[in-house]
Amino acid sequence: MRLIHPEPSAEVDLARAYAYPDGPCLRLNMVTSADGGTWLDGLSGGLSGRGDRKVFGVLRGLADVVVAGAATVRAEGYGPARPRESWRTLREGRPAAPPVAVITRRLELDLTRPLFTEAEPDARTILITCEAAPRERRAEAARHAEVIVAGGDRVDPALAMKELAERGLTRVLCEGGPKINAQLAAAGLVDELCLTMSPLLIGGDAARALDGPPSHTSLRLAHVLEDEGFLFIRYVRRSGPLQEGGAV
Repeated sequence: MRLIHPEPSAEVDLARAYAYPDGPCLRLNMVTSADGGTWLDGLSGGLSGRGDRKVFGVLRGLADVVVAGAATVRAEGYGPARPRESWRTLREGRPAAPPVAVITRRLELDLTRPLFTEAEPDARTILITCEAAPRERRAEAARHAEVIVAGGDRVDPALAMKELAERGLTRVLCEGGPKINAQLAAAGLVDELCLTMSPLLIGGDAARALDGPPSHTSLRLAHVLEDEGFLFIRYVRRSGPLQEGGAV
């Protein structure tokens, strides 16, 4: 993997390249085809590669919490984040792996899956739902995960992020899907976009990285990495300061 912007380099320290800025930060991480599609045969894995999996691991290691929508969790077969030896320094003073937080309006998830049964006690899975979720289902879910109620008829993205922050989870990594991304962007909550562009043209009806209400977040380019034809692009919100040293 090599850095091609801002200054070309054959060596890249990924932990430094993707270091979070000071203070709360919500980061989106998505992989797309060269023509903007976010899945191939219904899954994002068909667009991935060795470098993308490496960046994916570093981003999870840096995060306090991994957020995903219920549809993504079901489709991708999410389990809990597993501790890695390479995270030992990245996660000093924090649990060995970040908890996964699932945004779900109806709590329509299989609570017997490893995401709920195999999460470590200090990284218990979090379910972010709303008052409209069936009361009995909320009670059942609370036996398998931490349940956060954030909103009335639907999940309020701003309130959801506030609830996570109150638990000390301020470095947020959102892995989609596109509908959740769009809701977060429309609420003005997105601080960064980490985009992997796969060297594939796929056409079809795959959604873009944001699929939902219109929004406008002005971004600036922090870095571009390249590996085997894949581009790894980090954008940060234009109004926010770039962490010193965070581009390499």
